[in-house]
Amino acid sequence: MDSPNVLFTAPSAGRKNATLICAPIMGESIEKMKIDVENAKAGGADVVEIRLDSLRTFDPYQDLTTLIQHHALPLLFTYRPKWEGGMYDGDENKRLDALRLAMELGADFIDVELQVAHGFFDSIRGKTFNKTKVIVSSHNYQLTPSIEDLSNLVARIQATGADIVKIATTATDITDVARMFQIMVHSQVPFIGLVMGDRGLISRILCAKFGGYLTFGTLKSGVVSAPGQPTLKDLLSLYNLRQVAPDTKVYGIIGKPVGHSKSPILFNEVFKSVGYNGVYVFLLVDDLANFLRTYSSTDFVGFSVTIPHKEAALECCDEVDPVAKSIGAVNCIIRRATDGKLIGYNTDYVGSISAIEDGLRGKHNGGSTNISPLAGKLFVVIGAGGAGKALAYGAKEKGARVVIANRTYDRARELADAIGGDALALTDLDSYHPEDGMILANTTSIGMQPKVDETPISKNALKYYSLVFDAVYTPKITRLLKEAEESGATIVTGLEMFMGQAYGQYENFTGLPAPRELFRKIMENY
Repeated sequence: MDSPNVLFTAPSAGRKNATLICAPIMGESIEKMKIDVENAKAGGADVVEIRLDSLRTFDPYQDLTTLIQHHALPLLFTYRPKWEGGMYDGDENKRLDALRLAMELGADFIDVELQVAHGFFDSIRGKTFNKTKVIVSSHNYQLTPSIEDLSNLVARIQATGADIVKIATTATDITDVARMFQIMVHSQVPFIGLVMGDRGLISRILCAKFGGYLTFGTLKSGVVSAPGQPTLKDLLSLYNLRQVAPDTKVYGIIGKPVGHSKSPILFNEVFKSVGYNGVYVFLLVDDLANFLRTYSSTDFVGFSVTIPHKEAALECCDEVDPVAKSIGAVNCIIRRATDGKLIGYNTDYVGSISAIEDGLRGKHNGGSTNISPLAGKLFVVIGAGGAGKALAYGAKEKGARVVIANRTYDRARELADAIGGDALALTDLDSYHPEDGMILANTTSIGMQPKVDETPISKNALKYYSLVFDAVYTPKITRLLKEAEESGATIVTGLEMFMGQAYGQYENFTGLPAPRELFRKIMENY
């Protein structure tokens, strides 16, 4: 998986790769398409894909002439039939006639499906078309084939006479993308390789690292021409795609679900601001061990780990920091450059405990730095997963009396026994109030988007707590925090914990001190 040297056309000034960003244009009318082409240019696209199959009415000569004569960007014409995942359901000869006409009128690219490519090339043999490059494409909406089958598919596409090979497959697991990257870095011809779906998202970003000819970015979120397409804005602003190069280090957030995480926003913005050659991506992972085995090259150097993989991460690492081992959960994995071994850390406990201590002291009071304001307090932790373990461990270290409340009582009991605390079933939490001034910390995903109306405890029970912390930070103010504040408690948002644990991860990732003010400034906007 280490990327070999791949020959590109020279990138233009200000960019480190030659991967083109193409915006799919799917307007129902030529007028709408013309507007969208201008928007794509303003948004930073290199190419636009005109999806002729999206037009309500289509006059080939008139409409193609209009588009080609007034184009603001290079044009790729695609007329996708239903049998290949498109919208066209008419006469096949008319469809191919339109693509031939686009070539005659000076299209920059056309896309022809592998199934009809041989016949199409036979029909244009001997004719001269000024500049049109022909992309021959194959789409698999079920799965991603084996390396051997992908290699054979590339050979079949090349044999048609294609100028550019395009293969789009579907990810049933994130490890499927690794096979596409292997084909990509060894390709001797211009190659577009994309893996559709949320698990395939990294194919659309890291193709710029591994030598992909082109990737797609949509003008609007949700208006996609294939599953899993990011927006043009995200490719350029969030992932800083122009600066992704063969030597760019890859980092990411491993979780399931993972799309809610703010980590890519934070880390990519910091990398960009300090000039660090890294990119940070979403990694929707089903099987952590399989993922780490598959992406074992030195290209993939560091991972944040979130629900539900923090405990499994402990078992997957070659070495684990003593604190993470005591907690029984890892939220940060580093691949050591010298030997490729995986080292596990836990930065959750510092981030969350520091945020809660600050909340108890009052942000401007300071207070004693030697004795924690948690000392002697009754500290109730909801959840017995990785984050729950981190908080329970941290609170115990600071001298608090810890109670674990969990849906499954046995898991609560197990964690309580491990740290020397007490256990509760979550259903008993509403009636548990042995004293006033307790501290509550929710470490579960209860109340996270989209289920923002959920809360782990009744509002009436919150009056016994002096401080309530919620590890959920999407939304920033959860129902739990809103009701806690209304009940008179000090509240600490998950964003505070998020920032705290991110400082430690950044330092583990880069070996550099975390620019804390920069972190805070970036997150103020979200």
